[in-house]
Amino acid sequence: MSQLTQVNQQWSSRPADERFTSLTDLQAHFHDVREHSRATVVASRRLAVEPTEDNKGLVVTGPNGHAYAPTNWSFGQVAQLAEAPAGYLRSLPSPIAADCINYGLQFKRDIEDVGVLLYKNDGDPILRAATGPRYGRIWNADITDGLVQRFGDGRNGAFRIPGEFGHQVEITKQNTTLYGSDRDMFVFLCDEDHRIELPNRRNGQAGALARGFFVWNSEVGAATFGLATFLFDYCCCNRIVWGATQYSEVTLRHTASAPDKYIEQMAPALEDYANGSAAPVVKMIEDARAKRIDNVDEFLSKRFGRKMVDAIKVAHDQDEHRPIESLWDATVGVTAFARNIEHQDRRVDLERQAGEILALAMA
Repeated sequence: MSQLTQVNQQWSSRPADERFTSLTDLQAHFHDVREHSRATVVASRRLAVEPTEDNKGLVVTGPNGHAYAPTNWSFGQVAQLAEAPAGYLRSLPSPIAADCINYGLQFKRDIEDVGVLLYKNDGDPILRAATGPRYGRIWNADITDGLVQRFGDGRNGAFRIPGEFGHQVEITKQNTTLYGSDRDMFVFLCDEDHRIELPNRRNGQAGALARGFFVWNSEVGAATFGLATFLFDYCCCNRIVWGATQYSEVTLRHTASAPDKYIEQMAPALEDYANGSAAPVVKMIEDARAKRIDNVDEFLSKRFGRKMVDAIKVAHDQDEHRPIESLWDATVGVTAFARNIEHQDRRVDLERQAGEILALAMA
């Protein structure tokens, strides 16, 4: 078993205006953003950067001469197009930074099409993104539409914002797990009422696991679309997911076919997960417990390399006080080992591999 810290990272860094206490509020927000956004393609040579009148900022202008203030994210994308370091440009006076970017756009590289995402509401017009011309945008509004259709407001259905230590609590902006900004979105919902009962979960003791999932996306190129499903013990006050196992993650890059793939593959997969019975999961775990491993060292070294075999075996022994004997034991050992890995990407990768071991029970 392991802990997942993705939600904690969101919880600890999001300001109040990026926190939502219901899926319907998140849906309304992203529909408003989409309604006032417009995507178009322009040639890089027809973009120009100018300092604002007070020389304290920059605006990006296009062929029609309209000025759009870049977000922090889109400024970095424009700087990348100009082959200039964004961090350094931010330290320069605005007129000098504008000259550097314009030189890069006009002379340092060939003419190329740029996909720009513009936003205009009551305030100043904003440049939200500057991506490739074939960027396959999956709109946050479409994702939240699908979530609301399947899970309602995320507060009252089977899958909802998690409680604390398995107990329901009042949902506030402080403890919510629904996040959205001009750059990205992140959702964590779970079913803590209909738990999967395991008769011999750990140390011979019975236990129960809840089902949960993460969904994340970026309309502006800051992240892929992603869906992760897992089983877990509980979510604490700091929004760390404890006792997680059977972690499975699928991502979609924002290529031209990404919106169609989301509609045809990812959305139905999430619906199946939400509506599915816990029985197949229970059977998989029971089969994994029953399927013995003849040569544990060989089994683990083929998947993780010989250097990690002893560490995985020790991690399992510390959790279970007995050696690895079955596929389920190997899964527990790998997730226990992953728990102490500092870097999240590597930890998640190991947890995914542990889920693949568990799936061997159904082979």
